[in-house]
Amino acid sequence: MGLTGNAVLILAIALAVVLFAVTVWWWPRLARRSVSAVFGRVGLLLSTQVAVFVSVGLMANNSFLFYGSWADLFGRKQELGVVTDHAAGTLAAKNIVRVGTQRPDVPGGSRPAVGGRIDKVVIAGRHSGIESSAYVYLPPEYFQPAYARRKFPALVVLTGYPGTSENLIKGLQYPQTALERVRAGRAQPMILVMMRPTLAPPRDTECVDIQGGPKTETFFADDLPRTVSAAYRIGRHSRNWGIIGNSTGGYCALKIGLHHPSRFTASAGLSAYYKAAEDPTTGDLFHGDEAARNRADLLWTLDHGPQPDSSFLVTTSRHGEANYLATRQFVAKVHRPAQVSSIVLDSGGHNFNTWRREIPAALEWMSSRLSEN
Repeated sequence: MGLTGNAVLILAIALAVVLFAVTVWWWPRLARRSVSAVFGRVGLLLSTQVAVFVSVGLMANNSFLFYGSWADLFGRKQELGVVTDHAAGTLAAKNIVRVGTQRPDVPGGSRPAVGGRIDKVVIAGRHSGIESSAYVYLPPEYFQPAYARRKFPALVVLTGYPGTSENLIKGLQYPQTALERVRAGRAQPMILVMMRPTLAPPRDTECVDIQGGPKTETFFADDLPRTVSAAYRIGRHSRNWGIIGNSTGGYCALKIGLHHPSRFTASAGLSAYYKAAEDPTTGDLFHGDEAARNRADLLWTLDHGPQPDSSFLVTTSRHGEANYLATRQFVAKVHRPAQVSSIVLDSGGHNFNTWRREIPAALEWMSSRLSEN
């Protein structure tokens, strides 16, 4: 049984419940002042608390994917990485290689024409020089004969920092939610390109082209849509592409959308902030270049730059989010031809539970602004 599987979690919860019941049942019999009774009480209490602790830990790990396997959890040495030389016709020529596939965790997920398919790919940026892995979710319609000649809109989905791409699949459940929205008639089928914004780990580059460093903005704004459009049935116009993210990924999504409306017609920031972070995780992003620092400040850009002909979605909550006032400022600064929408919850923290409440509406909003051709 895998560490992140439901079977392990259910077993741990069941064990905790059983131990709790046994403790309640046996406690009167262990009330004597004998050595055996004392050890019995200590054993029952300790066993119950350990079972509860393990259950809570497994639930947290399933939500945030801190560890992907038992070997990962216990720090055991796993197989070493192997260098693969790609011949012509693979990464060197196409700039994208599919290294694996997996089925979505949905009913009928074993059949692509019913549940879709998730490709794990490696994307090499021709202009940025960055190479990064990603997951590409292809909806069921992509494999159905009736849609064989159709191009699909695409949505880049970004995690926060220092999140993993797997969080978007297991924790935030983007493929499952996208499929549910389509089946409910609330959204059109879309291809999802899921990845983290951390392209030079462990450094947080804030989707900035750093002087003498990683050109993260170039990768997302130029290399990624060009490369993925060439590999899958996706249109090459801005109306075919959207970008969404949470936390740092939300900042990146809004930043890329604001500065590159010719690439992305819609961008959404879930619990986003609006100015590039500068701390030990980012290092020196701007090297004293105030123009670059101002450009990375989205509120400054809205005040001093032209309003793009594109759409923005921002989310926050009145209680629990630190970005409430900044989000209101962002909304107030957007003017035509740009358009802005918002999701404001009464309460919700900076966490997966909050974002799962916002993702269905965000996907519907995105679907209404993207075109298939």
